[in-house]
Amino acid sequence: MTNSPAEEIEKLRAEIRRANRKYYVEAAPEISDLAYDRLMQQLQTLEAQHPQLITAESPTQRVGDEPVGQLETVGHRVPMLSIENTYSVAEVYKYADRVHKLLPGESIEWVVELKIDGVAASILYENGLLTQALTRGDGISGDDITHNIRTVMDVPLKLSGHALPPLLEVRGEVYMTNSDLVLLNQSQQERGEAAFANTRNVTAGSIRLLDPRKCAERRLHMFCHGVGYVEELQAETHMEFLEELRAYGLPPTPFVECFGDIESAVAHCEHLIENLHSLDFEVDGLVLKVNRFDQRVRLGSTAKSPRWLIAYKFEKYEAVTRLNEIRVQVGKTGAITPVAELEPVELAGTTVSRASLHNAEEIERKDIRIGDTVVVEKAGKIIPHIVRVEQHKREGRPRKYRFPTECPECGSPLRKDEGGVYIRCPNIDCGAQVKERIRYFASRNAMFIEGLGESLVDQLVTQRLVTSYDDLYCLEKEQIVALERMAEKSAQNLLDQIAASRERGLGRLLNALSIRHVGRNVAMVLANHFGSMDALRSASLEELASINEIGEIIAQSVHDFLHSDYGTRVVDNLARVGVNMEADATSIPTADEAVLSGKTLVVTGSLQQYTRDEINDLISRHGGRAASSVSKNTDYLVAGEKAGSKLAKATELGIPVLSEAEFAKLLGD
Repeated sequence: MTNSPAEEIEKLRAEIRRANRKYYVEAAPEISDLAYDRLMQQLQTLEAQHPQLITAESPTQRVGDEPVGQLETVGHRVPMLSIENTYSVAEVYKYADRVHKLLPGESIEWVVELKIDGVAASILYENGLLTQALTRGDGISGDDITHNIRTVMDVPLKLSGHALPPLLEVRGEVYMTNSDLVLLNQSQQERGEAAFANTRNVTAGSIRLLDPRKCAERRLHMFCHGVGYVEELQAETHMEFLEELRAYGLPPTPFVECFGDIESAVAHCEHLIENLHSLDFEVDGLVLKVNRFDQRVRLGSTAKSPRWLIAYKFEKYEAVTRLNEIRVQVGKTGAITPVAELEPVELAGTTVSRASLHNAEEIERKDIRIGDTVVVEKAGKIIPHIVRVEQHKREGRPRKYRFPTECPECGSPLRKDEGGVYIRCPNIDCGAQVKERIRYFASRNAMFIEGLGESLVDQLVTQRLVTSYDDLYCLEKEQIVALERMAEKSAQNLLDQIAASRERGLGRLLNALSIRHVGRNVAMVLANHFGSMDALRSASLEELASINEIGEIIAQSVHDFLHSDYGTRVVDNLARVGVNMEADATSIPTADEAVLSGKTLVVTGSLQQYTRDEINDLISRHGGRAASSVSKNTDYLVAGEKAGSKLAKATELGIPVLSEAEFAKLLGD
């Protein structure tokens, strides 16, 4: 060793801090776990030989030897206020309108963040050294949890970089991953102790333990998302502040993005919600924040919450059941989606017997096997998905699921997306794909052909009366009447609906064509920008990519589709049968026009016209909030057959009760 002990110790500490930063903050580890352990062993050996050189911020000093006597209550320098909650897109837009009225004429940037389902905490650094950590408590004061925060590996004991603020209070959320909960419950079982129900309960109990050694065993994590008391703050915006945190070695909340208008921010919220299943930690909503700090100061706070942020939340429901089988489905773009067949379980007022497993990598990551006991979750309008496997309840050694290599419908060899996670059937004429594309084409968000349901599509495609979208517009009454459960009147009604769909406009048409990465929002952006299919087809790849909300990936997908043999044939054939390919701004109602804007509805009983997911989605798309229980805040109860206690309570409270027909009439259907 050529350096002095002090120099060698500091060098090892710097290497370990760098390794922690690369692993926890940048998610780009540079060294193996074995190499990391060797660095720690070298540091421990040197510090044992030179105890006078041990300092509180050394990586070896994360876990204290002795429990604290009790948790001290300490006042916050700046109160930790709560966040106002919203439960619908319409409420988010109303909130944004209030902010614009308070900042008249000013442009506002909106930051969208995940709302981590954990325990709120604040950490204080003095001259770069961690000196104190507090829970939120009552917002005015909280419990001192410094001894436990030091055990959280994401949290540096000493900040990196130069020009550090003399005092920096960072706020965030302490949490546990689902995969760590699986391991913890296995350990609990081995010790003969009760398993924990969910990650939030474990986190809340662990962070308040008196013994930091026990807390360290729980493998907690932390994401940082806010600023408390700070001296000499350099950042002028929230996004700049998050970059400063990253430079200091602190882990910001992931997937944070900033938008120039509330519409783009809301669209991003919907995208995030659809992909929450891929996260290994729990999220109970999204947070929208004003980006600029000077605007936050002018907006101020109420007695309970700041005016510059709001939570867009959704209700979450969990249940434990058994996974009986895994089957695969072929989607409209050829994606092969594994689906869990579950022992039926009651969840959010409905009986759930199936849950999407999304893709092969998710099955592998969560180690899902047939026969497992699983936790299934439903949050808001999201389809049910499996959160984790209760591996401590696993019996025997069930085999791992083997994903098919051939399409279950047409037998074509499956292919994995380059650089992606999805496995697809490449055969564009695959019967399962054709059925799914026709079903989606006729759906409410697309061409809205009422009466063209799943059973009828199956018959039309199976009998090869319909093999492409344009075939729908060439159907004759005699062909439809010959199908099961179809009569003269219903056949004519269907033909009338198909004829009416010709005039839905370009936005709905683009959404209906099952172009990869193109949903309702992107379709409307393209329709409003180009105005016609001809103009869109003439656009260059560069022009498409330059449009706000489009970007390179979507642009490439749209360009490839419109210039492929298949896409060219589809568009030309639809034009030939008279489908309108001009933009129609009235095809999809805006939030301001939503008839259920700000309303809370509860659905109960057996429905005939809708599935429970369909009616909840309709409520949401028309600006309302679908709740699970009746209260004085309920605006309408939609009652099917055998409505039961919820109908009785609504009648008692004087809440208007709607039949399915009255609900449809309210929406203008």
